[in-house]
Amino acid sequence: MTVVRSEPEIVWRASPRMPDWVRSYRARALAADWASATLGAAAAFFVRFGELTAYATPYIVLSTALPLLWVCAVTLNRAYEPRMIGIGSEEFRRVVQCGVALTAAMAICAYVTKTDVARGYVVMALPLTTLLTLMVRYGLRRALHRRRASGACMRKVVAVGHRTSITELVRRFEKERYHGMEVVAACLPVDAPGENVAGVPISGSFSDVPLVVGQHDADTVAVLACPEMDGVALRRLAWRLERTHTELVVAPALMEVAGPRTTIRPAAGLPLLHVEHPELAGARQLVKNVFDRLVAGALLVVLAPLLVGLAAAVRMTSPGPALFRQTRVGRDGALFTIVKFRTMRRDAEQLKLTLVSDADGVLFKVRDDPRVTALGALMRRHSLDELPQLINVILGQMSLVGPRPPLPEEVASYGDDVRRRLLVRPGLTGLWQVSGRSDLSWEESVRLDLRYVENWSLMLDLQILWKTWSAVARGQGAY
Repeated sequence: MTVVRSEPEIVWRASPRMPDWVRSYRARALAADWASATLGAAAAFFVRFGELTAYATPYIVLSTALPLLWVCAVTLNRAYEPRMIGIGSEEFRRVVQCGVALTAAMAICAYVTKTDVARGYVVMALPLTTLLTLMVRYGLRRALHRRRASGACMRKVVAVGHRTSITELVRRFEKERYHGMEVVAACLPVDAPGENVAGVPISGSFSDVPLVVGQHDADTVAVLACPEMDGVALRRLAWRLERTHTELVVAPALMEVAGPRTTIRPAAGLPLLHVEHPELAGARQLVKNVFDRLVAGALLVVLAPLLVGLAAAVRMTSPGPALFRQTRVGRDGALFTIVKFRTMRRDAEQLKLTLVSDADGVLFKVRDDPRVTALGALMRRHSLDELPQLINVILGQMSLVGPRPPLPEEVASYGDDVRRRLLVRPGLTGLWQVSGRSDLSWEESVRLDLRYVENWSLMLDLQILWKTWSAVARGQGAY
């Protein structure tokens, strides 16, 4: 193990670290925001007025000033900060806040000054600017994620904690590279054995963190839950990192709980992390059920010609029925019959006895399954065989988004933790669908399903549905 001595002076940084890729992203985002506001103002002007007139002169001035106002508002709302870049919805939420705030400000100014403002212009200019900004920012983020997949545009992280927690952190960052975090060094308690942890060099102890940051030119320190790093030690570490303008992030012990369920509530001078229970019933679940059934019904109507064509193709390419029915376990352990297009031979269950699963855990998966027909392999690759499950959604047995629907024999081997997947309806798609599908290990599949149960929200459902199209189009991890 490489031990860093504490004698050398900590190198002060005169200003916060900003990698070149961050500067480039911010410059592109600023230019995109300016262009979006220019297009939004121009479109609203010409739709409202159509030509240059004396009456339109104030709106020409307003349209010219709108890009500057927009960029200033986005800047004041801190939507260009490096910590907003590349992950999470905060960047987009702050853009929307700017659109709402500027619209309200324009209406208030018009009322106070008794100015007759054309409602058509106001209603179109700022919403269109907001929409264009969101679209361009989404494109920038996708491009950033593609670069991160190849190892570029990463933040260098020094992980502080125990071996097991650092191993888990490294594994997650390596699997989900779009987060842009790369652990370059680890700091463990004093006299920790070994040369590295999860392939990351052990570069010192807890007292050496600022020195390790300088050694590896890191810009972030991630402190994981451990008893040695208590409140006093963490505060002192923050003071030392303040000198080097290094970002400090702290991972709570509840690593799978995030989003609206966690809030910081100060009490007696202590920042207490309040964790709300997941909302598994009530009004929000009612909204989810109504949304699921309406969308499933609309999709069945729109996709009816495709469904009929696939059913006919299944019948013509292999003997047997077009639909496959199987008993699955739903919410609270209730049994129901799932409906799918048949992708295997009729004697698939008999042939299963001669095969060995490629998957660990309780799942039975064979990568090159000889029972799957040629058409069945194509449908599985793009999840076309699962479209009839929209009927199960309409019947209330499944949801559009949720955990994978398990078999009764799988549920029989569940432990207490895994059984928590049954608290919600199984889904047509889910985090498992957009995160690797059949390539996931059993433990990873369980972790993703439990993360969904713990952090469910309608916004998360919409995000998963959006990502499903990309996962299905690529066809990766399905067999």
